[in-house]
Amino acid sequence: MTPEPHHPCYALHDLPWSEVAARVATERRLILPVGVCDQYGPHLPLGAGTRVVEALADDLAREFGVLRAPVFPFGVNVPAEADYAGTAALRAKTLHRALNEVAAAWAAHGFNEFIAITASPHDPHVEAIATIRAPHARVRVVDALSVDLSQFVEGSGGPEHGGEALTSILLHLHPERVRMEDAKDFRMDVDEFRRFTRGQLKRLPAGCPGSVGEPTRATAEKGRRMYEHILQKIRHKVFIAPPRDEEE
Repeated sequence: MTPEPHHPCYALHDLPWSEVAARVATERRLILPVGVCDQYGPHLPLGAGTRVVEALADDLAREFGVLRAPVFPFGVNVPAEADYAGTAALRAKTLHRALNEVAAAWAAHGFNEFIAITASPHDPHVEAIATIRAPHARVRVVDALSVDLSQFVEGSGGPEHGGEALTSILLHLHPERVRMEDAKDFRMDVDEFRRFTRGQLKRLPAGCPGSVGEPTRATAEKGRRMYEHILQKIRHKVFIAPPRDEEE
């Protein structure tokens, strides 16, 4: 019987310490995926953003031979979403401290560059990650959902939270987790959405299902193109093109 071919593993948590030490001797970067436990309407799972960063981390780790850390599953959510069952958030300073501590531990083992990938454009969440500091190590931060996807969107192109873009990407990555029969469109003007994402609204507007945008327009094919576009942007911005001293 022919043995199964060996495929290299790049998940830090699936390797013994001795192999991690050997890898760090030749490749000192570590991908750090940071998720959120947040709601995106009745049609998407609470871990929709986490699923995206996990997929990106896996694909980039394999392509560039870089180890990736376990997904950190909690982030900073918009306060107006606290009433949605199952959501759980950390304060910005708690997220910052937790990531600082694990990054410091890994830096002590030889990692000198952390590539943090998240999929939540909420400013306090991104800022908590962007201000991570580790001894003698560089930290780079990528928000996957800040990549311009307007060329793929067929709807109005207004503000989105669990709308056409994220729903399409989840249909591509995990179609079994998407309940399209429960998707509902809800539009919000730019100013109101800005107040929402900045935490200035105590609750979402009446009639809002939790998601904002037009998820009913989502398709798996659009999601495939969006995901590949995001992947390509991260490839070139973080792994291929920039000089070592580039400011993020």
